[in-house]
Amino acid sequence: MKTFRQALQGAGAALTAGLSPRAQTTMEGALEEAAMLTGAVDAVQVGDESAEAMLSPLSLAVRLIAEGIDPLPRLTCRDHNRIALQSDLLGLRALGVSSVLLDRGEPDSPRGKPAGKPVFDVDRRELVAMANALNEEDWAEGEHEFIIGTSVPVAGGESEPDTQALLSLAAAGARFLQLQPCFDAGLLKEFMQRLVDDRVTWSYSVIATLAPLSSPQQADLLLQGRPGVHIPGDVVRRLEDSRDPEQEGIGICAGLIREAVSIPGISGVHLLTTGNPEAVTA
Repeated sequence: MKTFRQALQGAGAALTAGLSPRAQTTMEGALEEAAMLTGAVDAVQVGDESAEAMLSPLSLAVRLIAEGIDPLPRLTCRDHNRIALQSDLLGLRALGVSSVLLDRGEPDSPRGKPAGKPVFDVDRRELVAMANALNEEDWAEGEHEFIIGTSVPVAGGESEPDTQALLSLAAAGARFLQLQPCFDAGLLKEFMQRLVDDRVTWSYSVIATLAPLSSPQQADLLLQGRPGVHIPGDVVRRLEDSRDPEQEGIGICAGLIREAVSIPGISGVHLLTTGNPEAVTA
């Protein structure tokens, strides 16, 4: 089974794709979508930041590993208290999961649905340190260790990346940094130059995030539904002017992937499925 960990350590760009089933998604449906993605990517990400109920990352990880697919579970400080998060990490470790993405989590549902009460018993640095502590146990060595990731928005204009916070997370054990979706290659280059200049890339493998957008409406939903997303007007106009917006979105995404992996400091790309795994493979 190829893994995200191996891909990060290899010479080429690592590729992952998101799998974020909602409450109405069956396990069979989630596995079918993952199977479509696995031929094109190194790992399938399960769970996301949105404050909505979905199949648990732990249950999906069990089934994905059984199918020979490397899962990259995402856990958030918002959803569980300290003991529950420790239990999830122990469970993922016992399953043989080698990569985890740990985040704060958004406190509110972006789709206007009633959200559960946010927990935030631990902060993101504490959660990263909890996962890293498992790596330092005597029984967890070599390939059995987690490679731990976290996420950050792409800061633009006068906004500067919080270098000290990122280095603090790296000191706690984070090793890869997944950027929030950014469809502006110029902005992405500028942001990465700051990370390189501040030596943040000495501590992290950096993963850009993109998506094959199928319509201008989908671009708007992504902008409204996820904080820190950058989609410039020219991308939206290309979708609006195209006779086949879905194919145009695939072409835009493919071009941006090529640009992203050529930027110094970027080690790979994460792709949002936006409900259409065939577009990711295309």
